Amino acid sequence: MRYRPFGGTGAAVSDLTLSLGIDTVSRGPDAAADLIYRALEAGINSYRLENADPVLVEIAGHALSSVDRKLLNISLVLGGRDGRRDSARDFSAQGLTLAIDRSLRVSNLGWIDIAILDQPGEDELSRSSLDALKALRATGRVHCLGVAGDDPVMDVYVSTGAFDVLSTPYHVDSTWQVRSRIRMAKNRDMVVIAQDYFPEELDTARKAAKAHEPKKGFLGLSFGQSAKKDDLKRVGGFEFLHRTQNWSAEEICLAHVLSDSVISSVVIQANRTDRLELLSSIPDRDMPAGLAAQIEMARVSLASKVA
Repeated sequence: MRYRPFGGTGAAVSDLTLSLGIDTVSRGPDAAADLIYRALEAGINSYRLENADPVLVEIAGHALSSVDRKLLNISLVLGGRDGRRDSARDFSAQGLTLAIDRSLRVSNLGWIDIAILDQPGEDELSRSSLDALKALRATGRVHCLGVAGDDPVMDVYVSTGAFDVLSTPYHVDSTWQVRSRIRMAKNRDMVVIAQDYFPEELDTARKAAKAHEPKKGFLGLSFGQSAKKDDLKRVGGFEFLHRTQNWSAEEICLAHVLSDSVISSVVIQANRTDRLELLSSIPDRDMPAGLAAQIEMARVSLASKVA
């Protein structure tokens, strides 16, 4: 495992951040704890709790207690549904404060390194909620405030200067808007964490080849000029990701995001130890020569054809 600076805090985070959610505990507390122990053995010191479900938080806190807390980076996603029945999105000051206080109480983690708001809409986050989060940061219960999402409203949240971390989908075919947002965040000294590095539209060779084809509407009519479609056929899509020897498409996509020095860590989903071990090996592997250039050429060429 390799490590990168976590902004200007002086701390270091592993290239990979392990996501822990309801699926993690669905196989039982022992299996969830074993997964976390394996991640620690692989050198992963960054963990994301995808919601404030008390069962999830307690299991994670107990398993992570075997390591010096100062060596870990724990983030908690807030505002979305927490996995419990009838739970709802809640960005109120009271709801956010309650979720953090309850999580700290049942986990014994001491503090949350990053409180991440889960894709807040334009009107979902009030001034009182933001003030409550800043108060939690001032008391040390939360060290950093983050925002996650890829909607245009993220530009507004980044520009406010109120957040320390941006968590954003980022992959080989990310749009220029996403790339511009990442640059803006970096210019504001925000830590950038990548998620969704392997989008569904690239998970098979057939999908990857057609990632930029115009969508068909009623009666099969295409939205877009046929000339663009012909150009796309000549240029090709990202199907070559599925044809690289000794590399899967997902492994290439992960390695590509890791090659960007702006990214502090990449969130991975792994509920099985064999998958965890496979993904944990990627930071120490070098992509085949010329593949990074091929990815960039495909991205730029396809983007220009549909612009």
